[in-house]
Amino acid sequence: MLFHLLYPLSRYTALRWLNVVRYPSSRIIASTLTAMLMSFLLGPWFIRQLKSRQIGQVVRDDGPTSHLSKAGTPTMGGALIILCLVIPSLLWSDLYNQLVWLTLSVTVAYAAIGFLDDSLKLRLKNSKGLPGKLKMLGQIVSAAVALGFVFYGKVFQEQVRYRLALPFLNFDRHPVRLPHWLYFGLSLIVVVGSSNAVNLTDGLDGLAIGPVIISAGTFLFLSYAAGTVLGKNKFNIAHYLNIPHIQGASELAVYCGAMVGSGVGFLWYNTYPASVFMGDVGSLSLGGGLGMLAVLTKNESVWAVLGGIFVLEAVSVIIQVISFKLTGKRVFRMAPIHHHFEKKGWAEPKVIVRFWIISIMLALIALATLKLR
Repeated sequence: MLFHLLYPLSRYTALRWLNVVRYPSSRIIASTLTAMLMSFLLGPWFIRQLKSRQIGQVVRDDGPTSHLSKAGTPTMGGALIILCLVIPSLLWSDLYNQLVWLTLSVTVAYAAIGFLDDSLKLRLKNSKGLPGKLKMLGQIVSAAVALGFVFYGKVFQEQVRYRLALPFLNFDRHPVRLPHWLYFGLSLIVVVGSSNAVNLTDGLDGLAIGPVIISAGTFLFLSYAAGTVLGKNKFNIAHYLNIPHIQGASELAVYCGAMVGSGVGFLWYNTYPASVFMGDVGSLSLGGGLGMLAVLTKNESVWAVLGGIFVLEAVSVIIQVISFKLTGKRVFRMAPIHHHFEKKGWAEPKVIVRFWIISIMLALIALATLKLR
């Protein structure tokens, strides 16, 4: 919005400096700072509102005993994250960009599903919430509608639409073209799977939001590289790096900046011991947004590496369920796997920080794939 309001004013001599807003890099910084300041400033008021309405966390009966003290901590703080993500994205991005709208639509739709889930948990005073099948149906339908526009509209250029980019391989020399239905299904799994994986990771103070910030920061660079053409000579960063060029993808970096900023602001209050939890309204929407970023920047396979912490958490639950059903035995002391380490005696901050460190390492590997092709 501000981009469309401020840039036309740059034609006046006294306001020529406003020309800077036409560059995505400037608006990425502005979006990040706006989201961060909003989170810092609105955080205390938002937490007070949650407390006054007795919107407190319901703790699992079978969870670690150390978590009993968390009961009653304000939850649904993810609503603040989404507010501070959506508003700066709308303020600083090009509102004619379809990629931004598609990502925001999935983010908001998943936030609505999470909000309903959290509301039911609070009303019923248990950790069950929305029935799993109904929640999954909402996620699938929301993602399918957005992806329908992506693959059957004019969002992607024809030469990249159904082609899969693989790490360490030149995109032009090693094309992997998939059938339409297969690529659509794969993309659906990426978005829905990402949403639920982040949701599973959100079990300790700051555990989920740390890797979310790291992942969003990495996608900021990936989307900027995929969509940016520099200078009068039209230097195409994507062609130089042998990755897919996605027209308009640089605007997604503005969204990524807002996710980083809102995430950092939220972490200020969510760090151990947490003053507020994000709830499903935050974890489902952030995961869905990251999944859309992976699809829209053609980084589905890289996302499996970058989001390794989320993958590990989800896989640990799958292994635990399958093992218990087939053999009656558990592979882990408790799933998701962060609870396994708690049961082994690791202090909560140790689990959190070590997972953050792993996430940083995975982000560096993901960025290395840009050059090693």
